[in-house]
Amino acid sequence: MKRESQGKSMTTTPSKDSVRRRIEELRRQIRYHNYRYYALDDPEISDAQYDALFRELVRLEEAHPEFASPDSPTQRVGFAPLEQFEPFIHPVPMLSLENAMDREEMVEFDRRVAKLLGLTEPIVYTAEPKMDGLAVEILYEEGKLIRAGTRGDGYRGEDVTPNVKTIRAVPWRLFSPPDGPPIPERLTVRGEVYMDRKAFQALNRDREEAGEPPFANPRNAAAGSLRQLDSSITASRPLKAFFYGVGILEGASFQTQWDLLQGLRQWGLPVNPLSQRCRGIDQVLAYYERIERQRPDLAYEVDGVVVKVDRLEWQRILGEKTRSPRWAIAYKFAPHQARTRIVDIQVQVGRTGVLTPVAHLEPVSVGGVTIRRATLHNLDEIQRKDVRIGDEVIVQRAGDVIPEVLRPVTEKRTGQERPFHMVSQCPSCHGPVVRLEGEVVHRCLNKSCPAQVKAAIRHFAGRDAMDIDGLGQKIISMLVDEGLVKNPADLYRLTEEDLLKLPGFAEKSAANLIRAIQESKTPELANFINALGIQLVGVHLASVLAGHFKTFQAFREAGREELTAIDGVGDKVADSIVRYFENEENNKMVEGLLAAGVTPRPAEAEPVERASSFWPDKTVVFTGTLASMSRKEAADRVKALGARVASSVSAKTDVVVAGEKAGSKLEKAKALNVRIMNEEDFLRSLREEA
Repeated sequence: MKRESQGKSMTTTPSKDSVRRRIEELRRQIRYHNYRYYALDDPEISDAQYDALFRELVRLEEAHPEFASPDSPTQRVGFAPLEQFEPFIHPVPMLSLENAMDREEMVEFDRRVAKLLGLTEPIVYTAEPKMDGLAVEILYEEGKLIRAGTRGDGYRGEDVTPNVKTIRAVPWRLFSPPDGPPIPERLTVRGEVYMDRKAFQALNRDREEAGEPPFANPRNAAAGSLRQLDSSITASRPLKAFFYGVGILEGASFQTQWDLLQGLRQWGLPVNPLSQRCRGIDQVLAYYERIERQRPDLAYEVDGVVVKVDRLEWQRILGEKTRSPRWAIAYKFAPHQARTRIVDIQVQVGRTGVLTPVAHLEPVSVGGVTIRRATLHNLDEIQRKDVRIGDEVIVQRAGDVIPEVLRPVTEKRTGQERPFHMVSQCPSCHGPVVRLEGEVVHRCLNKSCPAQVKAAIRHFAGRDAMDIDGLGQKIISMLVDEGLVKNPADLYRLTEEDLLKLPGFAEKSAANLIRAIQESKTPELANFINALGIQLVGVHLASVLAGHFKTFQAFREAGREELTAIDGVGDKVADSIVRYFENEENNKMVEGLLAAGVTPRPAEAEPVERASSFWPDKTVVFTGTLASMSRKEAADRVKALGARVASSVSAKTDVVVAGEKAGSKLEKAKALNVRIMNEEDFLRSLREEA
């Protein structure tokens, strides 16, 4: 803040107390807006306004580590990696649900419930979409998240508390609206962790481009993401959650399942907004049919609806069988599968040169959608499934979205089927095809390959990148095929005259596209980093990198050690970034963009206090477990004092801070004669710098 005094500009520094109050207010606002966004699905501010609040909080916490708090919204970036999962014992067993596969079975369920309760009037049920994710249970005490575990066998699961804490939809503290029910003294709430279909597709694209096997469906992706020993990996995955029930509830009470759902929602726990109260089995069946019709258009995967007797007293009267409650049932949807024949298998070339085998099928309707092509992922997958050209196969819409070949119908083989052989030359540029060591995919390494160029420009122009309106796949193909565009920088050299030579363009459409291209010249830094298409750097990591480096030049000049010191950036990502900028063609393209006037907007500056006389410019490595704080908190403390934090010990390391159960890093530090601090020495140093 600046003010004028006696004709001279003077700068006043906010007091510690005002900084603390601002940090507390930002945390309160962010928690409130998370509640509006995730629990109520009714945000009051834009994403840009939310991001501004979040960035301000990050800046203040890094500049003032003395106000750090383990339950701050900024701490959802991951925690120290686990060696193994601890067991999670469910205080009340999480039972399975009985399944119904048709209307008759649902009608019989209704009759059975009415008979057991001695009722003749229609029973009121609560019906909810059956999410196809991973079931979890979370323990809250006095409104504070204590532990979280997977369902496991219903009695014993795995403790995944650090991973669940990275999910933004899960509140660390329950919200207490003035008109809502009191926060329970103790609550075990049950829900489903899931991944949106769009996020699932993006994750699989990144994995295939990185030479990693794709997930089979969103459920597997959610489960694989939540069951990571390194929670920073979970934090990088866009997981969400819906909650639907409780095990233990102390200090609050409800009369019905419906009221319970509204209570969970008021406490800040997301509840599926498609849930509905139904009077009688006919309304339940109508609800099922409506959700089944909506199923293809939902953002997430569902595989049925769950129907529960609404009155909680009646649930208690009905009780449970050995493995399932008598008061609830899952009415499953028919699987989206069909039989057809593989006419041919061809390969398509992606942005990073990955060759993906694609089955060309005799057209078949799957879930109301006509399928003509289905992914086969890679050669290993084809050989594992023993899929051949000419096979009759079972196809399904994986995640109800992406068509894939599930398996061949081997008993239908005639002997005319042919094995697939991976091509030795790229079908687009005819360059050599290779399979790099440690990868499951084949690649074309020719960066000038037209198919790669087209895919790279589609990515560059995408919404999460340069966001060039009107630059679609068809136009990109024409621009590349006509030789007008060979890399993204060429887009900014296009003229209206160039476009008017192409079929389909008139003066207005040409002018609109040129204007859209020119208007994209000042992207946010995170969007620009993502637009470059650096292998392993997606939307999330681009945002992390932009927040750390602030300017493109700083990011471009970063070395491997500085990159690996950033939370969420591992060795593979750092190597990929370094390789990208070591490549002459990439640098030439980047220079072309900058010369054309593309100017990424710097991320908001975040000043770092450097009052320390010891820590500035020191390279620090943490090993073992600290009793006083997490390794991330310790790293944040020394970063705020001007130090760099690295993940491995080398001759350039200045200090190794060793906690309990320190491992090989400690031995390497001794061998290299690097200064070693125990936890007591480390805390004393921090106190001296305070």
